Amino acid sequence: MDAKKLLDQFIGSGAAGGFAGGLAGGALASAFMGKKGRKLTKSAVKIGGLALVGGLAYKAWQNHKQSTAAGTVTAAGTAARAAGPEPVPAVPQGTGFLPSPGDTRGAEELSQLIVRAMISAAKADGQIDTRESQMILQQVNSSQLDEEDKAFLFAEYSKPLDIEGLVAAVDSPEHAAEVYAASVLVAHPASPAEKIYLDTLSRALQLEPGLVRELHSAVESSTTT
Repeated sequence: MDAKKLLDQFIGSGAAGGFAGGLAGGALASAFMGKKGRKLTKSAVKIGGLALVGGLAYKAWQNHKQSTAAGTVTAAGTAARAAGPEPVPAVPQGTGFLPSPGDTRGAEELSQLIVRAMISAAKADGQIDTRESQMILQQVNSSQLDEEDKAFLFAEYSKPLDIEGLVAAVDSPEHAAEVYAASVLVAHPASPAEKIYLDTLSRALQLEPGLVRELHSAVESSTTT
């Protein structure tokens, strides 16, 4: 399975809800996330899925470090909404957010983890009934994905929601921030059920509250109505 390519398809649709366009267009996005009404900025779409999620997590991480050092607390999303969409920063090599350019295996493993996080977040509101579920599976089956990609999506979608299993696959604080950033991309703006899911996920990932606020702010700054 080409997990990096699959992640690029999720993000490359231009929709902040991951599944839209890249797999099956608006119907699939609506079934998974509802009509969120927000899209990724053009600059965010162009850089690819792994670079986008890594850049958002890196941006939030740096802002959190700076605010902690200064003894200040950032109001989540306030600055982002006031300033409007912002470009996603490039992630410097050696920071732990992205594998080195030649580490193909590392890129595949991280991409697969992020895709799993997005699928999990897409199921978090628990509002997909049997008819919608059948439609989603049919749309995935009729998409222009490789058979291995389809099999992975079918398997992940069919699994019960499992935050513990997802968190167990996270091997560093930087990847924890990326998993959360990817989840917020899907559940943004979050429904009440999605807010509970994100709160549970952040605690399971042991993310500091200030970093969580910055991750939400970073996602907010990368989207537009």
